[in-house]
Amino acid sequence: MLALLLTLLLVQLAGIGARDQLTVAHLVARTGQRPALLVVAIGTGALASLVAALAARQSAPEFNHQLRLLVAAIALAIGGLESIVIGPPRMAKEPTHSLGAAAIVLFAHQLTDSARMLVFAMVLATSTRYALLGAVFGGATALAIGWFGGDYLLRARRGLRIARACCGLGLLAAAGWAAFLAVGDADRFWRMVG
Repeated sequence: MLALLLTLLLVQLAGIGARDQLTVAHLVARTGQRPALLVVAIGTGALASLVAALAARQSAPEFNHQLRLLVAAIALAIGGLESIVIGPPRMAKEPTHSLGAAAIVLFAHQLTDSARMLVFAMVLATSTRYALLGAVFGGATALAIGWFGGDYLLRARRGLRIARACCGLGLLAAAGWAAFLAVGDADRFWRMVG
């Protein structure tokens, strides 16, 4: 249960100003608040989280506790760097009204974003499916903010960029902590989350 709550919170934080959230906000600002767009965005986010969780579950049996924590730390570091380095996407002046095209763009953004790196790291480190549930709900919340926010989010892009950089630094700090546990006392970590 701790993994569910922690993943939910972390994915919500990683979703602040993320590419998928801003893409949804842009589409809403240009084409209106279509409920189908929100459903598609949440669906692609859940699918991307499932892919990340399955990748973690497939690789988990091959690693011992220390190595799983170390790989999770690397995933967190990649997610942190993604939050800091990759800026918001460029928005098309004439966005398509096609939900299929929106789904492809959103899924491409979500598959490689920091939220999915968090899912991979949490599932790998804790070996629990609750992390996936937390990721789905956390991602849905972040996308709903983009859907409801629309123009307001687009006007606050500079502030969102700063917030994303802060979240990225937090992910890098978490990566450092996980790496320290991996090379230090990993058994204590397993007792805490177990």
